Amino acid sequence: MSVYLQKRPKLSWAIRWPVSRLEISSEALIAAVSLYFVVACNSVFWHSLSRNGASPGLMASFFVAVFSLHALLLALLSPGRLLKPLLGTLLVVTGFATFYMTRYAVLFDVEMINNVLQTDAAESRELLSIGMLLHVAVFGVAPAAALFWVRVKPRTFKSGFASRAIFVATMGVLAGLAIAISSQGIFAMMRSDKALRYQITPGNYIVSFVRAVTASPDLPPSARLPVAADARIAAQSADRKPRVLVMVVGETVRAENWGLNGYSRQTTPKLAEREVINFSQVQSCGTSTEVSLPCMFSVFGRDNYDKQKIRNHESLLDVVARAGVKVQWRDNQSGCKGVCDGVGIERMSDSIAPELCTAGRCLDDILLTDLQSRIDSSTGDVLVVLHQLGNHGPNYFERYPAEYEVFKPTCRTPELSQCTSEQIVNAYDNAIVYTDAFLSRTLDVLKAQTTHDAAMLYVSDHGESLGEYGLYLHGAPYAIAPQQQLHVPMALWMSSELASDSGIDLHCMRERSNEPRSHDNLFHSVLGLFEIQTQAYQRNRDVFAECRSGSIASR
Repeated sequence: MSVYLQKRPKLSWAIRWPVSRLEISSEALIAAVSLYFVVACNSVFWHSLSRNGASPGLMASFFVAVFSLHALLLALLSPGRLLKPLLGTLLVVTGFATFYMTRYAVLFDVEMINNVLQTDAAESRELLSIGMLLHVAVFGVAPAAALFWVRVKPRTFKSGFASRAIFVATMGVLAGLAIAISSQGIFAMMRSDKALRYQITPGNYIVSFVRAVTASPDLPPSARLPVAADARIAAQSADRKPRVLVMVVGETVRAENWGLNGYSRQTTPKLAEREVINFSQVQSCGTSTEVSLPCMFSVFGRDNYDKQKIRNHESLLDVVARAGVKVQWRDNQSGCKGVCDGVGIERMSDSIAPELCTAGRCLDDILLTDLQSRIDSSTGDVLVVLHQLGNHGPNYFERYPAEYEVFKPTCRTPELSQCTSEQIVNAYDNAIVYTDAFLSRTLDVLKAQTTHDAAMLYVSDHGESLGEYGLYLHGAPYAIAPQQQLHVPMALWMSSELASDSGIDLHCMRERSNEPRSHDNLFHSVLGLFEIQTQAYQRNRDVFAECRSGSIASR
């Protein structure tokens, strides 16, 4: 018996286009995409030039320079078969970038790229919206589809290399001529408005991304360089009670809207009824959690800011733990950014208190779960850090329960451009009202426990822009950031027993509460409060030092 085997036809996975495809050289495709970037994806940049009074001639020079530099960069980065995948990816990513640039005035410097890389699933989900998806579809996906419809002319390696070399040289000369013709005006404008360099898309995020991923990696906690290796708690009298400090790290609260600072609205009614000391002139280390959190817990601080040095040295938590203080970090945010790696972290989730959580986000009251029992079970000094979700935007309306919506109407969408300024501010202020109530409940916990002399210190990690100067959210480069992103609230409550035992005059503290302070004060103030002796301690940075009798600062 014979079996007849029929040959199967070869399957073709090639896309069948309904119309004849345009065929062009790879250089022409790069030029077309570069032109698209310049014309369709740089409206923020062109608007800034116009606002700064650029002449038509200067605008033309910028146009040629931006076009040719992008074409040069893309020609060097996209050889052979990588051309279309790379250009297509850039088109889609640029669609996302231009959405946030046009809607929120985001500037894509290195720190902003680090923020993006550190974003967790919950944050990413909150940033999704119909408006964003439509924008990306029109400005990213549609041109990417057109890109793949075009056919690139095949050619030999030799001819392709020659053509690419000529194209690169031509673009280099064109960029050089454009810059040379108007060099004085170009460099003067770039110096006068430092934001311009972060508005040229996609070059802004490409360069920043390369710088971010090529930076030296952080050392693991076990390999970090020691800070204050000599730290130890000063000798104490036998009747001294252990101390507990609850440090609440706020999120995205700006001093301008903080009721205790004299804001036209009373956004802190609960704290106003408590005996808290409000520090009205506090500057943050940075404009994002990624920068501020490591900085505020570092001995180096903002005055000696060096990102790599900060991340590769021990934090305040390592120092106080080595001195004998029990440290707990409770997190309702996106982590401690390396600060607590040496001491551990407790991430709050819906498994702890499901009634406080929705869609992967929990209200800040979850941080108080079992807090008193944790303190009561500790026999020595304790430092508890509560890392809030706070006023994390743009979903301010999701940061508080319905009963705290005292200012109406509110913006109930992450697309702030769809809301009025009043609606945005109302939602933002309601979130502060909830933080005020949360802090008041934290004080209730501290007052209810009897095992420790207690204090609470609240400070926000950075501020927020709510439309001032056309800016929204935060993360602006520090050198050009507005005060709305840098000026933050800080408040202290201390039990009379702790004040008496440590010789701190609370009346003196109130009298000095309007003096300039910063995140740089935190490291040394916490050491002072726990009476930790070390050569790293700086008395002039301890907010308690000038109001302490029998100062321990002479150590």
